[in-house]
Amino acid sequence: MGAATASIVVVSLTLAGTTARAQDGAKGAPRDTVAASQGSVPSPEADGPIIPDDEFDASIPPIDADGDRPMGSVQEWETEQDRRAAGGSTPAQSSPAQSNAARPETSPVAADALAAPSPRDPELDQPLAPLATFDVEPFDDSRYTEADDKGAAQTRYRYRLDGLDRLSDKSAVAPIDGAGIRSTFRGVSALEDGDGKAANGAMINARLQEDQKLLADILSGQGYFDSTVQGSLELPAAQSTDPITVVLVATPGPRYSLGAIRFDSPAVTPDDLIRRSFLPKSGEPIVAERILAAEANIAIELPRNGYPFVKIGDRDILLDAQTRTGDYTLPVAPGPRSSFGDIVSRGDPPLFDAEHIGVIARFKKGELYDSRKVDDLRQALVATGLFSVVSVEPEPSGTSAGDGTDYAILNVTQENGPPRSIAGQAGYATGQGAKVDASWTHRNMFPPEGALIVQGTAGTQEQGLGVAFRRSNAGKRDRTVELSVDARHSNFDAYEAFTGRLAGRISRDSTPIWQKRITYSYGFELLGTNEQDYNFAAGELRRRTYYVAALPGQIQFDTSDSLLDPTRGFRIGGKLSPEASLGSGTQTYARAIIEGSGYYRVSDGIVLAGRARVGMIGGASRAEIAPSRRFYGGGGGSVRGFGYQELGPKDPEARPIGGRSLVEAAGEVRYRFGNYGIVGFVDAGQVYTSSLPGFNAWRLGVGIGGRFYTNFGPMRLDIATPIGRKPGESRVAVYVSIGQAF
Repeated sequence: MGAATASIVVVSLTLAGTTARAQDGAKGAPRDTVAASQGSVPSPEADGPIIPDDEFDASIPPIDADGDRPMGSVQEWETEQDRRAAGGSTPAQSSPAQSNAARPETSPVAADALAAPSPRDPELDQPLAPLATFDVEPFDDSRYTEADDKGAAQTRYRYRLDGLDRLSDKSAVAPIDGAGIRSTFRGVSALEDGDGKAANGAMINARLQEDQKLLADILSGQGYFDSTVQGSLELPAAQSTDPITVVLVATPGPRYSLGAIRFDSPAVTPDDLIRRSFLPKSGEPIVAERILAAEANIAIELPRNGYPFVKIGDRDILLDAQTRTGDYTLPVAPGPRSSFGDIVSRGDPPLFDAEHIGVIARFKKGELYDSRKVDDLRQALVATGLFSVVSVEPEPSGTSAGDGTDYAILNVTQENGPPRSIAGQAGYATGQGAKVDASWTHRNMFPPEGALIVQGTAGTQEQGLGVAFRRSNAGKRDRTVELSVDARHSNFDAYEAFTGRLAGRISRDSTPIWQKRITYSYGFELLGTNEQDYNFAAGELRRRTYYVAALPGQIQFDTSDSLLDPTRGFRIGGKLSPEASLGSGTQTYARAIIEGSGYYRVSDGIVLAGRARVGMIGGASRAEIAPSRRFYGGGGGSVRGFGYQELGPKDPEARPIGGRSLVEAAGEVRYRFGNYGIVGFVDAGQVYTSSLPGFNAWRLGVGIGGRFYTNFGPMRLDIATPIGRKPGESRVAVYVSIGQAF
C-alpha cells in the first residue's frame, strides 16, 4: 500500500503539468492556460478534446514493477521533486531519455504563470519555546469572586434593566408599565435565579444571552413587536471589589393593537358562537396571554355547544408598521354539529356495560352534545373507585340524528383497578378511650357496583363486628342502597350495652372525590339491646332489654369547599327519627336534631369556623327511652374539654344519665402554615332532661389543637379543659382523630 500511495501522488503532480501543457497546445493562448492552471472551467468554444488520448496515456507513468518496495522517506521525495524542477531524471523509474520521451515538454507559458515558492522561514525549523517562558499576565478575576459554602470560587454579579421606566400603557383591558415587565422578568429570569453568583464569566454571559431573548419575548408578548434588547457587561474600576454589572437595555418601540379579527370557518350554530367565545376586541393591545386564552376558550366552548370535533388551526397576525395594528386570522374547523349517540363500552373485559354507564350518565341519546356532561360522566366513573384508568372519548358516527346534527358515539374505555381494599382508622378521646376501626371491602362482589363490606371495631370501651351489602348507582345516578347487620358491645360511664342491629337505608351521599350540595338518606333500624342504667326509684343500676324500631331520615345542604377541611361556605341539615320502643310496655317518640356550621377565610392561612346544634326528643319520658338513644354532651365531636358523654345530668355516683334535649355551639380560629396548623377553640353546650332545651346553665371548654395536613385530610390533636370544672370532671381532655372537629 505504501508504493501505491506514492504512485498516486506522482500521478497527481504529473497530471497537473500535462493539463497545462495540453491546454496550451490546443488553444495556443497563454490566458486560457493560466485560467486552467488556476482551476477555471475550459471555454465552451474549444472543439475537440483538451488533450489527445494517446498523449494522455503517454503522460501516465508506469506502475512500479516492484510493488513491495518501501515507499521511502519524505526527504527522498523532496529530493526527487528538486531534480524534476531542475530538469533531471528520476533514477528509480526511468533513464533521462525514457523520461523525456514519455513526458511532453513543459509549456513556458504555464511555467511563467506558476508563482515562485516562498522562501522557507528559518524560524519554522526552530523548536518551540517552553510554555513557562511566555510572559503573559493572566486575567485577575479574584476581586469579582468569593467562595461558596463548599469552598468553590464563584463570580459575583448584579443586573440592571434600562429603558423600561417610560414604558406605560393605560389600556382598559391590558394595562402595562415598566414595573409589570420587571415583575414578569424576575419571575423567570436566569440572572435572577442565579442569586448574583456564577461559576465563571462564561456562565454570566450565557445567562445574559438567555435573558436578553427572554426580555424581548416578554415585550413582544405585550404587543411591542418592534422592541430590541441589547446586553452588555460593566466591569468595576481596577481596585474595586464591586461585582460585575449585567446591563440589559430595552427599546420597546410602539405597542401594536388588534386590527381586523377574522375566523376562517364554515357556518356554525348559533352563527356568533365562535366570535362570542373569542373575548379580545379590535383596538385593544395584542397581548399573547389574552390571545392564547381566547383560542383555548373557543376549543372549550364549541364542544359545550354541540361541536366535539373542533380543531383550531395556526393563527396569523399581519402587522402594519404604519397603523401599528395587526390583522388577526384564525382557522377553525368545527366539524359536524353532534348529538349524543350510543355508548360503547370497551375494556378487557369492560367492568360496566353500556346500560349501567347510561344509568350513571346525566344525558340521554339525542340530546345536543355538551362536553361538560361528558366530563361529569368521567368523574362519576372515577368516583366508583373501580378503575385505574377510564376515558370517555367521542367518535363521529356519520349518522344523522334528524335535527341537523349527527350522532356522536361515546367510547368508554375502562382499565379495571383492584376491587378489594383494606381501610383503617385509629383515635383516642377522653371518656371514650382508644379505638381502632378497620374494614375490608370488595367493591364489585355483586356487579355492577355491588360491594361487600366487613367492619370491625376494637377499643378499650367499645368492640363490634358487622357486615354490609351496598350497591352504588342503584338504578339511578348517585343513589345508594345499603343493608347491614352488626353486633356491638359498649361500656361507657353513661351505660353498658350489648346491641344487635339490622338496618337498611337509601341515600345520596357525598364523597371526598364527589361532594354534593344536597345529600339525604332514609331507611329503617331494628335493634335489640340489653343495657345497664341507673334506676332512681330503686337507687341502683339495673339492666333492661329494649327492642327498638326506627325510621331515621336526614337531609343536608352543603356549600362548603371540602368534606374534611372546609375553608368557606356553610352546611345546614336536620335529622328526624320516629321510633317505637318495646320492653316494659310500648313507647313511641321522635328524635330530632337541627345543626349548622359556617366557614370564612380571613386570609390565605386563617379560617374562622363556627357550629351550632339543637336536639330534642318528644313523646316519652327519659327513663322509658333506652340509654343509648338519649342525648349526651361532651367529647371531640361535641363539647371539648369534657369527656365523652360527660356533660349533662348525672346519677348519685356522678355517672351521666343522658337527657331529652341538648344545645351545642363552638367557634374556632384555624391557622395553617405549610402542612401544619394550629387551632384555638371555645366550645359550649348543655344537656337537659326536658324535651325542649332550656338554653341555660351552659358549660364552656377552651383549648388548642394541632393539625397535620395530608392528601386525604388533616390529622388533628386537640387538648382542652373545662371552664368552672366540677368534681369528677376531667382536668384535661385529649382528642386524636382524622378531619376537622366540624
